[in-house]
Amino acid sequence: MTEAVELTDEALIARMVDGDEEAFSALYRRKHPSVYRFALRMSGNRALAEDVTQEVFVALIRDAKRFDPAKGAFAAFLFGIARNHLHKRWELDKRLVPSGLGNESANGNGSRNGDHFSIAIQSGAVAGNGNGNGASHGPIAGLPEEFVSKETVARVRKAIATLPENYREAVILCDLEELSYDEAAVALGCPVGTVRSRLHRGRAILMEKLEEQPVIQRAPAVGE
Repeated sequence: MTEAVELTDEALIARMVDGDEEAFSALYRRKHPSVYRFALRMSGNRALAEDVTQEVFVALIRDAKRFDPAKGAFAAFLFGIARNHLHKRWELDKRLVPSGLGNESANGNGSRNGDHFSIAIQSGAVAGNGNGNGASHGPIAGLPEEFVSKETVARVRKAIATLPENYREAVILCDLEELSYDEAAVALGCPVGTVRSRLHRGRAILMEKLEEQPVIQRAPAVGE
């Protein structure tokens, strides 16, 4: 078990294709939380996110041989599958409209979702995450530094949830899941230039939405 956990994604996939069940279990434990987060952030629906996550790993069992490391990272491959399943679900039920992320209080493994994005929002670390997308100021690249202290994590998440779908998925993949432009392009099935354009526009819209929201001033503490 320890050996499987320490192997790379590519090595685990190879073992899985050869019938190693422990390799699949290791991949599931490793990637389940991020796939669930993506589905939840895109849909705003916890039950749907759980269903889609399970569908992704069922598809992985069936189509593991389709993964080609030369075409992109394993994470991008899984996000692409998750995106396809989300679209299928939305097509099957037009009544299901992505909404706010009020249910994003727990992640895929049952722990509270004060995840790395919460920490990054508070520290401004998301903008300079080393993913090759460039550095900027603020919790999301392009947002003013003032939002680090004035905007809560919940408000930023809700603002992201209102972005048009193509911009929302670019922001989620690049700024929250920290994929590079190339990896996001693989997940979205589009050129890198399209990812850059969508991300730039998504960040601009997000900044506008946050600037439009009134800032709740913190009451001074006793003695201040």
